[in-house]
Amino acid sequence: MKSFTYERAATPAEAAAAAARTPGSRFIAGGTNLLDLMKLQIETPAHLIDVNRVGLNRIEETREGGLRIGALVRNTDLASDKRVRRDYGVLSRALLSGASGQLRNKATTAGNLLQRTRCPYFYDTTKPCNKRRPGSGCAALGGFNRNLAIMGTSEQCIATHPSDMAVAMRALDATVETVRPDGSTRTFPIAEFHRLPGDTPHIDTNLAPGELITAVTLPKPVRGYQTYRKVRDRASYAFALISVAAVIPKRGAGRLAFGGLAHKPWRVEAAERRMGDAREVAATVLAGARTTPQNAFKVPLVERTLAQVFGEAKA
Repeated sequence: MKSFTYERAATPAEAAAAAARTPGSRFIAGGTNLLDLMKLQIETPAHLIDVNRVGLNRIEETREGGLRIGALVRNTDLASDKRVRRDYGVLSRALLSGASGQLRNKATTAGNLLQRTRCPYFYDTTKPCNKRRPGSGCAALGGFNRNLAIMGTSEQCIATHPSDMAVAMRALDATVETVRPDGSTRTFPIAEFHRLPGDTPHIDTNLAPGELITAVTLPKPVRGYQTYRKVRDRASYAFALISVAAVIPKRGAGRLAFGGLAHKPWRVEAAERRMGDAREVAATVLAGARTTPQNAFKVPLVERTLAQVFGEAKA
């Protein structure tokens, strides 16, 4: 591990200002992803800004009837909150399907959104990776890519986003709140948070340099059936081959978001108009899919997983 400097911020605005003041800074809270990347020298921050004491660890009800989740709320606390379990079951299920209990005790809401891909070539510093080192190439294109993306890919990158929580929040139409180094704030839909790789796969999100996530807000809950179905190689501590976050109301249009398909949680609103027909929904969601011989199985797997979700919703 390379040497770095460290400071503790007292407020969100102070943390963002510190990041702008010191080039090469990174925010740290739980550190469940960042510290691993630092040990491998994939991330080599010159300065760490500890944000654990900036007061963003509460879950509060909003005037609109939703919930405002502080950026530092731990995954365990969010999943077990009685309001989340009652009104946003898809989110609680998604959180509990991720990582291990020990990691969920440390991992934060913002950190979960910001975690980086688990593509094996991103972690293997002996192999080319445009996400790790722009312009070096993508070893995954001709290598082991069974777990990697089939939607929204480019010639530069076929990595997937690993978060389960983010998929559920995409289905819930969450919004993200941030503070910038100049002290200004902004709020934007989670649909605009993550990026597809394009020609800049090393840029994962649309956050500006030094911009700090302060909260994620959920709208008023939708009454009906909610679930998170995750298909993986083993029952625990494994990332999704395919996952489906479903919010299906008793009346009106439902919502579906998918993990394991792309560089970001994948949602195609046009498919939701065909809710209930697994074949038609899958065909719309996967229009334009670019598969390899190793990951082509994801196409029928999406349809089969949707059939399970729709069958349970009708039961």
